[in-house]
Amino acid sequence: MKYELLLKLILFLNKPLCVFLNFLLDFCQISEESFIMKIRFLRVVLITILSSINLIAKPIISYHLSMPEPQTHYFQVDMTLENFNEKTLDVRMPVWAPGSYLIREFSKNVEIFDASDGAGNELKSYKTNKNTWRVEKENSDKVVIHYNVYAFEMSVRTSFLDADHGYVNGTSVFMFVDGHLDLPSTLEVSPFEKWNTVSTGLPEDGSKKWTFLADNYEELVDCPIEIGNHKEIKFVAAGIPHTIAMYGEGNYNEDRLKKDLTKIVEELIRIMGENPVKKYVFIIHNLESGGGGLEHRNSATLQVNRWIYSPEKSYDSFLGLAAHEYFHLWLVKRIRPIELGPFDYNQENYTDLLWVMEGFTSYYSQLVLCHLGYLQKHEFLSNLAESFTSLELSPGNDAQPVSMASFDAWIKAYRPNENSSNSQISYYQKGSILAALLDVLIISNSHGEHTLGDVLKYLYETYYLKEQRGFTTDEFKKALEIFAGMSLDSFFSKYINGTEEIDYNHFMELAGFRIKKVLLPRKEINLGITVNPGGGDLMVKSVLKDSPAWKYGINADDEIIAVDGYRVKSSGGIDKILDNREFGDTIEVLVARDGKLKNLSVELQPMEAFYYQISEDKSISKLQEKVFDKWLNN
Repeated sequence: MKYELLLKLILFLNKPLCVFLNFLLDFCQISEESFIMKIRFLRVVLITILSSINLIAKPIISYHLSMPEPQTHYFQVDMTLENFNEKTLDVRMPVWAPGSYLIREFSKNVEIFDASDGAGNELKSYKTNKNTWRVEKENSDKVVIHYNVYAFEMSVRTSFLDADHGYVNGTSVFMFVDGHLDLPSTLEVSPFEKWNTVSTGLPEDGSKKWTFLADNYEELVDCPIEIGNHKEIKFVAAGIPHTIAMYGEGNYNEDRLKKDLTKIVEELIRIMGENPVKKYVFIIHNLESGGGGLEHRNSATLQVNRWIYSPEKSYDSFLGLAAHEYFHLWLVKRIRPIELGPFDYNQENYTDLLWVMEGFTSYYSQLVLCHLGYLQKHEFLSNLAESFTSLELSPGNDAQPVSMASFDAWIKAYRPNENSSNSQISYYQKGSILAALLDVLIISNSHGEHTLGDVLKYLYETYYLKEQRGFTTDEFKKALEIFAGMSLDSFFSKYINGTEEIDYNHFMELAGFRIKKVLLPRKEINLGITVNPGGGDLMVKSVLKDSPAWKYGINADDEIIAVDGYRVKSSGGIDKILDNREFGDTIEVLVARDGKLKNLSVELQPMEAFYYQISEDKSISKLQEKVFDKWLNN
């Protein structure tokens, strides 16, 4: 009986559909008695068919962003939801920004959240956790959600709005409907009435000014937006249109900037084989103090000191930053660990491969400057030797493998404390070093046929283009081994998952260089502490592991009052007293700790000091010469 009623209902709606379902039931041999058991299957089939003939409307999401009073630092967001079947909708604000691995709790900046139906009637809404608002829509076909976002943190990871301009980093402004991240959306931007420019990597709708389209939520929030009266500088590199959205004054030369960025872009494309985007946007904020950069799917945000564009060394650092963020088009945005996409915007996304994502990117940002002549070869090698020295002198290098530095980025890298230098390393720095060594190894083992770039192209083609996913740590290791022509079990065990001192000479000899560890006679006597700069109380900020201060109990947050009975008011005052002491002497250090005076006896002891020196081998083989040429002249 139920079966017959269903068919009559469908016949009333659509006779051809009735015929098809009747055939489907007969084909699947579904009887009236088994109908209840198959109802879920039928429901999916019915919804799919009805959707295809437009009897069921598809969900629609649209956003409207406005800023009528920018001096108050509030963005206003209207989020319109249509044709959602659920009676309740959970609307969430992400807790982090992809590319910056820290929970930032963006929902803390949300104010005045309310929801209404298409007729303007208020709908019940309330929070269910820190970043989720539940809207009880019942049978409403249309839901309009309004909320304000306070935006006054000037960084590449957050959003900012003041009387001069607005900057939107999507995850800190736009909410999403739980379970519907894949839905396309439209975004209409209404700039402050005195502003006339909107720059973003989002594709334009074309039907209305400052209206943009996004295929899904990830695209919406991964295309930052600069809004104001900034200058747009346009150039074409490798046939691809590029825009520089330049906010703020600076000592840049527009023609030189276009020329140099074109060279860098085209060299990176040459290394990687193809550019995955149809357009690209650099958003550059020229500020009193810069804040680095952040990559996005077809754009990047750079925050730099407004006078960075000269002299040459300073300008080269800007070009290196631009190259770094541009290289992320491939590494991170497309060549990525499987854990980094699709993203979970509600919690941490852990991976042990950030040393690859950021370290390899740092390496290529310097290598491309060397290839193009912005960095001379001896400068590139000198910088590499300095990185060797810095890493090996860091106490944290004995405590934290680079894979763990990657995994723990969420709780350590962005949350340094007074003991961080003793307990952790930078996955940027060690990852860059490992990239250089692996590059040389691959070039040598392949007799100049391959480079590390070929590994990255293999990962791009295999996992991004063909399999449309990220890769596992094991898959990454196997890709390296294919081009290195050898097992890398020992390399990973010692240098990636372990903390053994790297045999730099072994790798650098492959390119015709020798590495010498030069021990320095320790003439300078110091306590092994850092103190607050400038005047005021002489507070200890950090204590170096195994230093005299470490061994004899000087703590971070101690205020140093006197040394050997002499009042000291600066680090220079301490140094002058220590200049008149010898190793083996014991000094008395008076400190204030938690409001109490303590006198500490400290024996002055030498600490190990050395540096790595790179020199060319006087007689090198043809293979070594070939490796050098492929590495630094390629």
